[in-house]
Amino acid sequence: MIEIKDVTKSYGRHKVLQNVSFEIMEGELFGLLGPNGAGKSTLIDILTGIQSMDSGEIFINGKSIKTDKVEIRKQLGLVPQDIALLEELNAFDNLEYFGGLYGLAGQELKSQIEKLLEVAGLTDKKKEKVKNYSGGMKRRLNIAVAMLHNPSILILDEPTVGVDAQSRQHIFDYIQSLAEQGTTILYTSHYMEEIETLCKRVFILDLGEEVAYGTKEEVKKLVGHTQTVSLTLDRVPAGFDEVLKNSENGIQFVTVNGQDIALTIDQTIFSMMKLIEQVEQAQLVIKSVNVKETTLEEAFLQLTGKTLRD
Repeated sequence: MIEIKDVTKSYGRHKVLQNVSFEIMEGELFGLLGPNGAGKSTLIDILTGIQSMDSGEIFINGKSIKTDKVEIRKQLGLVPQDIALLEELNAFDNLEYFGGLYGLAGQELKSQIEKLLEVAGLTDKKKEKVKNYSGGMKRRLNIAVAMLHNPSILILDEPTVGVDAQSRQHIFDYIQSLAEQGTTILYTSHYMEEIETLCKRVFILDLGEEVAYGTKEEVKKLVGHTQTVSLTLDRVPAGFDEVLKNSENGIQFVTVNGQDIALTIDQTIFSMMKLIEQVEQAQLVIKSVNVKETTLEEAFLQLTGKTLRD
């Protein structure tokens, strides 16, 4: 459905995208990941025809973005990172206004509005002004706006920012139902657990270049024979994370959060006994310990050297 080939984009001497290439299959829920400044927003702008690329090709459903931009835009629905709604209007009037921009009118538009309000869980609030909505309600309405013209491709740029847990789950259910009905979805998020839950395949972008591309399992394999050891101690003194890093015990990354320590380890080198000895030498007490397979977020940290929110 979407084929991106060697896309390059620069602003002056600064290269934002460098030979980016990947494919998204029809009906796929695909994850685009990268820390801030990686080039995700620029790539989305190019996909939607807002910006042009310096070189490369993008084909959407067999059509080139260079020669068939107008036709391609008819197939796209975009949910931007920033809320794009008319705050003084209610939900119904927002959908009616944006539907008119899509060229919809009459009974066709009214039926589509009623359907989308129900799916978004906003039927009871359809006459209330959007400015009085919660962040989650606004996000759900924004997705409904993007789906008014029944696009075959939906691009979601950070769709759950500022959303409460209940609304986030509602959005997940809605997105998954769209994918099951055949909508192709490109999903970007700062919340790695969302990508882990929703997407089977991902593309990781950093500093404008490909870091990893494939299924979640394939991406995790790129970091080798790693596991995560999670420790809860009675306390974590300053500098103890550096002691662990420099212990020559196969510890690749250390993350400290209060009394909790997460260690990404090379299981071919790591010794649990040596770790316990280090904790005891520092006169610390282990309250709990857990060993698990590396998550997508931990693999991302190893591949980019950054967290997703950096």
